[in-house]
Amino acid sequence: MRNKAHKIHVSSGRIESAMAGAREFEANDPRVIRIQYEAKEDVISLHFADGLKVSIPRRQLQGLERANPSQLSKIEIVGNGTGLHWPLLDVDHYVLGLLQHRFGTKRWMNEIGRRGGLVKSKAKAKAARRNGLKGGRPTVSALQNTRR
Repeated sequence: MRNKAHKIHVSSGRIESAMAGAREFEANDPRVIRIQYEAKEDVISLHFADGLKVSIPRRQLQGLERANPSQLSKIEIVGNGTGLHWPLLDVDHYVLGLLQHRFGTKRWMNEIGRRGGLVKSKAKAKAARRNGLKGGRPTVSALQNTRR
């Protein structure tokens, strides 16, 4: 069976409108102009065109958690400053996603949250004791009764 080719007809006005929208978006899009791995602090530092500097712990970024310093130091800025690429690791990250604290896939982010929840500290233990004195977590039936 043959595939029929689909033709899409677009006017030059619609193309120009789309191009204008892209230019407007580009003007407000955060752009990285320099990036570096800072081994002493073990962070990836992003330097933006507006002078802002953001540092992210390397172990938080999916694909970089087991990399060595020589692999981490080789970073390319791609997409006119909107993306980052580590060629020795074949790892890519989207700058806007990093600024929104998206350091990997949903599964990766869930694992980071799970590990954070396992942290044991004196403050966490104290808060748990205070909550326990209040009667602990409500039962499922108690929650259902409040929703009626």
